[in-house]
Amino acid sequence: MKSEYEIKSFKSKEEAENLLKKSRNRIDEIDNELFSLISQRTSIAKDIALSKNYLGMPIYDKSREDAIHEKIDELCEEFDLDVEIIDQIVDMLTILNKNEQEKILREEC
Repeated sequence: MKSEYEIKSFKSKEEAENLLKKSRNRIDEIDNELFSLISQRTSIAKDIALSKNYLGMPIYDKSREDAIHEKIDELCEEFDLDVEIIDQIVDMLTILNKNEQEKILREEC
């Protein structure tokens, strides 16, 4: 995703410092939003684990993970992001969710 604006040169050190501070503040806000979304995503693991358990499905679902990675590839191209890094992030989120599902199923038994 490209920047909303492009500055080729700064008129002063203060201008550069202000932009740096503003940009870092926005990154902090986005990080907080990301953590909230990760928490929401992980909280859905209970519903998924209980549904899979009832349906006799394993926690690992290769076809679902393949579909997610296909979607990731498309989104990376659309937003001009590094697909390898985003794939790693999604893999970590998937591991987090699977671990949560396993924990929930252990507690249910």
